[in-house]
This record gives sequence, structure tokens and C-alpha cells, in this order.
Amino acid sequence: MAPAKSFRELKVYQAAREAAPRVFETTKTFPSEERYALTDQIRRSSRAVKALIAEAWARRRYKAAFVNKIDEALGEAYETQSWLDDALNDAYVSQQEFVELDNRYQAISGMLWRMIDRADDFCKHEPATDYRTLVREEEEYPITDH
Repeated sequence: MAPAKSFRELKVYQAAREAAPRVFETTKTFPSEERYALTDQIRRSSRAVKALIAEAWARRRYKAAFVNKIDEALGEAYETQSWLDDALNDAYVSQQEFVELDNRYQAISGMLWRMIDRADDFCKHEPATDYRTLVREEEEYPITDH
């Protein structure tokens, strides 16, 4: 399998991108009094997972920065699961909806843990790299003004 060239090619990003709209759809039925509490919090955390994966991809030049962002994504995935617990406890979601969403975020968390454990496979260079001596690889940009 060829290495990913974009964060959008990562299975974990794709899984998070598929899960967030499911959370959004599920929260549409939450009571209006939860709008600025549970509803906003679970929507924010579910969307943050994929955003932090994208940010980690951009920071893979430095392993510590990459791991930090993946760790933040993991925290947001767990936070989403915690909000799902509240939604289940308050009977805003059925057991079936809960299990489906919780399983998705459990799988995402597992992928994020593996990314942390295998950070060297994702990061561009060794920790001792002198970036001043690197020759920049030519990248293709689909849109350019010059």
C-alpha cells in the first residue's frame, strides 16, 4: 500500500468524517434546552476529531507536534463518547443509536492510538534532522496564481 499523500487518504480521517454527520443528525432530535449544552458540545467534539487529524498531518514535520495533535484528536473522540453516555442516560438516543456511534468512536480511538504508537511511520524526517540542509521536494498544486 502506498503511503498517504493527504490527510484525506487516512482511514481514520475518513472514519471521523463519516461519524461527525451521524452525530449531527442524531442531535437534531435532542431537546431545545440542550442546544447550548449537550448538543453543541457533542457536535463540536465530534467535528474536532477530524480537524485535529488534519492539523496533525500538517505538523508531521516534528514528531512531538504530530503526536500532540493526534493525542488531542483522541481526547476529542473520548469526549464525544462521554457526551454519548449523557445522551443515553437522558434517553435522547436509543441503545441502538448509542452502540452504533460509540462503536464508531471506539474504532477511531483505536486507529489514533496506533498512529501515536507508530508516529515515526507518519512523520517526514528523523528527530535529529537539520531542516536547513533538506532539499524541498516539488509538490503539485492544483491551483496557482503564477
